[in-house]
Amino acid sequence: MLYFTRWKALAIILTALVVCLCAVPNFFSEARVKTWPAWAQRHLVLGLDLQGGSYLLLEVDSNYVKKEKLDQVRDDTRRVLREAKVGYTGLNVRSDTVEVRITKDTDLPTALAKLRELSQPLGGLLGSNGQRSLEVADAGGGLIRLTVPQAAITDRIRQSVEQSIQIVERRVNELGTVEPLIQRQGNDRILVQVPGLQDPTRLKELLGKTAKMEFRMVDLTVPPDQAQRGGLPSDSELLPSADPANPQPYVIKKEVLVSGGDLIDAQPGFDQRNGQPIVSFKFNSRGSAKFAKATSEHVKEPFAIVLDNKVISAPVIQEPITAGSGQISGNFTVQQANDLAILLRAGALPAPLTIIEERTVGPGLGQDSIEKGELAAYVGSIMVIVFMLLTYRLFGVFANVAVAINVAMIFGVLSLLNATLTLPGIAGIVLTVGIAVDSNVLIYERIREELRGGRTAISAIDAGFKRALSTI
Repeated sequence: MLYFTRWKALAIILTALVVCLCAVPNFFSEARVKTWPAWAQRHLVLGLDLQGGSYLLLEVDSNYVKKEKLDQVRDDTRRVLREAKVGYTGLNVRSDTVEVRITKDTDLPTALAKLRELSQPLGGLLGSNGQRSLEVADAGGGLIRLTVPQAAITDRIRQSVEQSIQIVERRVNELGTVEPLIQRQGNDRILVQVPGLQDPTRLKELLGKTAKMEFRMVDLTVPPDQAQRGGLPSDSELLPSADPANPQPYVIKKEVLVSGGDLIDAQPGFDQRNGQPIVSFKFNSRGSAKFAKATSEHVKEPFAIVLDNKVISAPVIQEPITAGSGQISGNFTVQQANDLAILLRAGALPAPLTIIEERTVGPGLGQDSIEKGELAAYVGSIMVIVFMLLTYRLFGVFANVAVAINVAMIFGVLSLLNATLTLPGIAGIVLTVGIAVDSNVLIYERIREELRGGRTAISAIDAGFKRALSTI
């Protein structure tokens, strides 16, 4: 016999009421909802196909990742051999291999042992399948080859994609967009969907920058014009200026004093002296110590702030900066300062991203879908309500009320989760309504069969609900 205790019935009613109330914000304008308490501001977010927006498919530069990996192996080889005090020559990169020649045969066993320590199991200590990140081999004649296997390159690309997804997500969220969709697609691609963003220009600029920031010293021993004619020292490089008003390049030392990875905060602001937009930054403890040491050793010398191999500015160090903070000025506009702060806060991408597909969905297409969807929902709902009332009378009223509560609870739960509603989502809700109505039809028809079999009304209802469950 179907029986609900008073407390169980009360719990069901309260649960349904609370969940249905969560759907209420969807019936008010967004401006109105923002005036409500924070806990009451949850509502459905329309997806890209309903409110329009921007669609970007990004690809991680696999060749860059491979080159970075080989350069890292070369630098590690140089460091290990120097620490072991092993003489070498001819350290260079060839295809997927780093080659180095040991000058003394007696140092060869030591060099091989030290370099093999650079090789690590792929996937960490757990879950390794026996493959390693580096293959170290003696090629004879004192030549050592360090080969990066394809499995290690693939693993590095996978790590770069995962790290890029996190950074892209932080950059997109800084724009103040609502419910962006950012996910991996394939081995080296990232899908970005931003509903409501009709002009993707600024988004593309933010995502297209690696945002690799470095603090380096300016090389004053060689004028830029002499460096352009070929007189560039081996430990320096010629970098262009990021300021179009000052296209003069800079001769910059290759040694990185402090990297952008040590930044913990960056905020746009205005210079109190001239009112120009600036970006204030702050280092972590390690970066603060490095920055204090560098500025103490190079007082009255210019140092360069380099972003993606372009010099933003090259101020002169007037005094040691020990507070672990500073500011960047470079003839910025307000938006440029704000975008630079966003890039620095989000962090640098491990590899450049290339936009290989771009689409902008206009709001008109989504609005047309919404209007047609609403029309279909209204017509379908009216037909279902009329059918249930004509066929099952009072029980039809119960069924219609139950289905209405079911739909309201679906929207309430989705609103509570701040879920994104798309056209497939609407189709899923319509399907749910159809299944709910179908279930009522099965139950009521089973009750009729039980009544025709001679059962009493209460017994027939009880049997109808129980025996129709397997069919449902």
